[in-house]
Amino acid sequence: MNPQPPDPTPAPPATPVEPDPGLECWRLVLGAAAERCTGPLHGEPAARDAALEWLYGRDQDLRRRGVRRGPSDSREGGSGPSRLTPVDWLDDIHRLFPKETVERLERDAVEQYQIHEIVTDPDVLARIEPSQTLLRAVLRTKHLMNPHVLAAARRIVETVVRRLMDRLRPQVRRAFTGSRSRHPSRLPLARDFDFRTTVRANLAHYQPDKRRILIQRPHFHSRTRRHLEQWQLVLLVDQSGSMAGSVIHSAVTAACLWSLPGLKTHLVAFDTAVVDLTSDVTDPVELLMRVQLGGGTDIARAVDYAASLVENPRRTIVALISDFYEGGDPFRLVRTVRQLVEQGTTVLCLAALDEAADPVYGRDLAGRLAAVGAPVGAMTPGRLAEFVAEQIGRGRQAR
Repeated sequence: MNPQPPDPTPAPPATPVEPDPGLECWRLVLGAAAERCTGPLHGEPAARDAALEWLYGRDQDLRRRGVRRGPSDSREGGSGPSRLTPVDWLDDIHRLFPKETVERLERDAVEQYQIHEIVTDPDVLARIEPSQTLLRAVLRTKHLMNPHVLAAARRIVETVVRRLMDRLRPQVRRAFTGSRSRHPSRLPLARDFDFRTTVRANLAHYQPDKRRILIQRPHFHSRTRRHLEQWQLVLLVDQSGSMAGSVIHSAVTAACLWSLPGLKTHLVAFDTAVVDLTSDVTDPVELLMRVQLGGGTDIARAVDYAASLVENPRRTIVALISDFYEGGDPFRLVRTVRQLVEQGTTVLCLAALDEAADPVYGRDLAGRLAAVGAPVGAMTPGRLAEFVAEQIGRGRQAR
């Protein structure tokens, strides 16, 4: 039997296998240990994995559990390509990830892994997107910066403060403008335009063919006014390292309140020492560049200083912003707060003053302060402005 001749028709080329986005996602989440199930990464996913490895590969807890992202845990010297610098890494993540992921990676780099080059390298500062996370990092590390780097870091401070001011000013304005009343006003302001009254008063000028009303006399609401005579607001801000967010928002809040007529605003920062920053309130950027986070905490000394500023106890609000972990004399603190409350001063104990206002504080001391008449809670900057306006409004009604 003669053997069959080989088939001259070549076999069709193998169809390339399209990468599975779901498997690639799980590979990025689980690290190199999942590669035997998902297959290796190529192209842009491999670049994402390298960027994640540069940051999270230094997590010793993950290494102890055998979790890694890159193909090797080896850190020995060799002739391979040079390792990423923070500048390279920032360029990569901005190219490879969406904005929300970039913000999370930058936050973890600064806060979790303490990669200070993010805020002390002028090349990095020139590339990085300003955010509140980076502003907090600048405040914590500016003592490490030379004047050239400090000037570059100031861009982050200015940008974030401007954004916060733009966001908070309308809230403060609404809190202190007053509410609409039922009485008409002769002052033609667009925000007080009375649509219903205007339509009723001009119905005689309705044009059916054109389906429109000619408005010959517009009507406007009047507003109740909140008078701000002889009131003081003393913001006492703990500047220990964990309170960076509150320091930032307190500075911005004080700047927004400063221009209100009749309200005398003080801003005082403290750790074991007390620093009156009121003279810099009109320039929150300069104020924040003066703040030095860290150190111990002597809340009692700060409250004593606030007590010395009080001119009219019944027209004064003292807002103590702290985590209430006292390094000074807690008995002296409680005694001074009790005295302020008994003489008619409104004392607020605020555990947070940022956009989230997530309260984290020493509950034992906070409970003792609440027991002597100083409410304890958490307020956003906008809510604090509303509270001050409400207290001033009540004082006006009581006169």
